[in-house]
Amino acid sequence: MLARSHTPRPGARRPSRRDVQVALAALVLDLTAYALNTWADGESWHAGVFALHFLFPLCLVWHRRHPLAALAGVLVVVTAVACFSPGPYGQPISLLTALFAVALERPLRVAVTAGALTFIGLQLPGVTEDQRWVPAIIGSSVAVGMAVLAGCAARQWQRQLAAHRELLAAGAVAAERRRIARELHDVVAHHITAMQLMAGGARKVLHHDTALAQDALESLEDSGRLALSEMRQLLDVLRTDDDTEGRPAAPQPDVTDLPRVVAESRQAGVDTELLVDGVRQELAPTLGLTVFRIVQEALTNIRKHAGGARATVRLAYGPELLTVEIRDDGSGTTTAPRKGRSGHGLVGMRERVALHGGSLETGPRPEGGFRVLATLPLPATEQASAPHERATIR
Repeated sequence: MLARSHTPRPGARRPSRRDVQVALAALVLDLTAYALNTWADGESWHAGVFALHFLFPLCLVWHRRHPLAALAGVLVVVTAVACFSPGPYGQPISLLTALFAVALERPLRVAVTAGALTFIGLQLPGVTEDQRWVPAIIGSSVAVGMAVLAGCAARQWQRQLAAHRELLAAGAVAAERRRIARELHDVVAHHITAMQLMAGGARKVLHHDTALAQDALESLEDSGRLALSEMRQLLDVLRTDDDTEGRPAAPQPDVTDLPRVVAESRQAGVDTELLVDGVRQELAPTLGLTVFRIVQEALTNIRKHAGGARATVRLAYGPELLTVEIRDDGSGTTTAPRKGRSGHGLVGMRERVALHGGSLETGPRPEGGFRVLATLPLPATEQASAPHERATIR
């Protein structure tokens, strides 16, 4: 994430559009209240009092950037209006808005102090001998108290919202790191296992079959190059430096890369074939990556636990579902427990499949061997169904 620049934006010193709208709305409400009170009391309009109302927006447009200064300016205007008004003058909406902004933007003690000073200031001007003190005090207390409480409540709500956003961001980062960990596990486990087997095979035939050893070493080199490329691509996600910004990301592997994985599996000593049934469909990048990783991890497990076995990878495209099946015949000589494939690989498969709303079944086959069966929903398409296809890659 890039550090936020502290350079002032053009126009940052000007009031925002929302501040201007709030100030104008408060002005309309104050003028309306003044007109209604004047009409109800049967008094004539006072031109000076009417003109002073237009000073409220000039102070209120700064209520978010400088709430204390805005409140002080509004109080000065209220005092002037009360002095020129022929009758008692109540609490204008502009004053309550400025007080609300102080309680929203400043600590609680500042908000309480500002509310107390506002209450005192409202009792000084406009209170004549004919006005009743008790209603005036009660009205001011209720208005000031509600403005302060509303501002404090809004401030607390904003804090909780910010904390919730931080938790969501932290959860997203943790989920992304888990995803990267799964990707790194898949890449490292697959390529290093293949490199280990090819290196062992090259060592065994080095003295009596130089050409075969040369082929194995070349495959070993290619596998190491691919492993480094994929690991570098995944680790770039963790970088926060500016030099990664704007760099196009390398494409993630998908189903079109499955023939390469099958070929690597055969080179590592597992007789593997790839079957594709149904009408091929264009898969979303995340779904294609999920299919690729499931096949890659399953073949890696076969090499680990059933070296020398025959493996079959089958992709079946249906109208609504994509079925991915990887099975082996269990004819390998490795004595590792076949039922113990419950490490990070299978956990990663289940999480990937669950992410797409699919299901995953793993376990030994009755006739021997092991099977991984993933069923993934396909997005609805509007294209007409093409003739049934079946392709075999050996």
